[in-house]
Amino acid sequence: MNLTVQLVPINYVNQTWPRVESFLAKSMSFGRDEYTLDQLKVLILNGSENLLVAVDEDGNIHGAATVAFINHPNHRVAFITAIGGRLITNEDTFAQLRIYFITQGATKIQANVRPVMAKFRKRYGFNEIAALVEVKL
Repeated sequence: MNLTVQLVPINYVNQTWPRVESFLAKSMSFGRDEYTLDQLKVLILNGSENLLVAVDEDGNIHGAATVAFINHPNHRVAFITAIGGRLITNEDTFAQLRIYFITQGATKIQANVRPVMAKFRKRYGFNEIAALVEVKL
């Protein structure tokens, strides 16, 4: 199955949301309680994050991802905040993500992943640079 990664323009987020919500909800369930799924939608609608979808030739959505771009003095980071779907991660879709991020000026891709996913992501050239730990106050 060939999938195409596409940006969902802000004016189509509300139409698309019911079709991607379940993909992102599963991803958010592993999150750190930074924000809810509804708050993620608001971040997309206000332009703080982008919504990307993986669609087949018939326009069926098989997965979704959200990304925030963060500017640092030496790099512009495409930070993947949520990603989910079925059979959406492969060499082709990752290459499409890379191209999109480059066209948006990114010089690095980062994401927080579960330890089990860190090994999987190494296949695509990710290096584990730190383990994120926290304590609630």
